[in-house]
Amino acid sequence: MKNVLEINDIRKNYGNIQALKGVSFSVPKGSVFGVLGPNGSGKTTLLGILLDVLQSNGGSYHWLNYNNATEARKNIGSLLETPNFYHYMSAKDNLVISAKIKGRGEDDIDSVLKIVNLYERRNSPFKSFSLGMKQRLAIAAALLGKPDILVLDEPTNGLDPVGISEIRELILQLSKEGMTIIMASHLLDEVEKVCDHVAILKLGTLITTGHVSEVLNDQDLIEVGAENATALKTLVSNLPYCKIQSNDKVLHILLADHASIEQLNKDCMNNGITLNHIVKRKKSLETKFMEITK
Repeated sequence: MKNVLEINDIRKNYGNIQALKGVSFSVPKGSVFGVLGPNGSGKTTLLGILLDVLQSNGGSYHWLNYNNATEARKNIGSLLETPNFYHYMSAKDNLVISAKIKGRGEDDIDSVLKIVNLYERRNSPFKSFSLGMKQRLAIAAALLGKPDILVLDEPTNGLDPVGISEIRELILQLSKEGMTIIMASHLLDEVEKVCDHVAILKLGTLITTGHVSEVLNDQDLIEVGAENATALKTLVSNLPYCKIQSNDKVLHILLADHASIEQLNKDCMNNGITLNHIVKRKKSLETKFMEITK
């Protein structure tokens, strides 16, 4: 898969504070790429640098397939913060102003309103919109000019469950139409539901990056117990497909992808250990995220 963006060793300081500490990763073309991390991890700073709003203190980035930064910016729609729409003006009139500021996209207004499902409310004043509708109008403004890439900073922040669902469905719809979307979020659930690739930041450091299914692998957690707990722990510690997570009254272990509970039980029996407790529990993505960022 071709990449649309290459980031190499991006660094940013605010005085003595290192907001970004040598961040590097690539964004595949056509992906929904999540930049995930707790508040204060450097997500917004990174997006600001990529959009030329902020200057880095080192490193580089390159939007591929574009001859220069000006050409790239014309093909990128962005939402770093909620635009300052005029509350008393209609949705359509606000987009007219946005298009004039951009210098392009005035012919796209009706189409982007339809994309974000606000066409029927195009003549309603902005102040009458719900938070979810306001956010969808902001995304409509980002879509003016038919960009190839959409960059969103916390697009569901502050929304109720209905608003979150609306934005999620919109992102998935745009992705199906071939748009590359880069979105920053501190919400693991949102990234897991809409993104196919992810980079996880913590305190300005890139912890890991890759396909969501690999990075946020929700492995099965197995609880096992036996009368001779010491012998069980010794055996499991030497089984190459087992990884002990904790050792309380029962062992909590993770099995490698190729392994099974049946294999574990058989190996215990062959070594004279009879399991008197075995439970399969799904490991939550939240647990995985906490392990990655701790």
